[in-house]
Amino acid sequence: AYQRDALRDPSTIKINIYPVPVRENNFTIKADRDISFVKVTNIIGQDIYKKQFSNPLQVVDVLLDNPKRGMYLVTLIFSDGVRVVKKIMVEESE
Repeated sequence: AYQRDALRDPSTIKINIYPVPVRENNFTIKADRDISFVKVTNIIGQDIYKKQFSNPLQVVDVLLDNPKRGMYLVTLIFSDGVRVVKKIMVEESE
């Protein structure tokens, strides 16, 4: 049972989101396990991006529709049901 719980511990998942800060309208999420759902929410709680993957991926390219500058929350749900929320910062594109 201990090992199973360790697998479900979100802190053991390696997640890399880049570039940081996001300067254009797209960014990439890399994880060391399969991602089955991605959601990006703005600071007032509106979902600005949502995607469910029928074939979970370890690398996801996210294309946002003209995001405003500021802080966003990225919610990841993995194929084993573990959920992780990360913060990203979006800057104005140069």
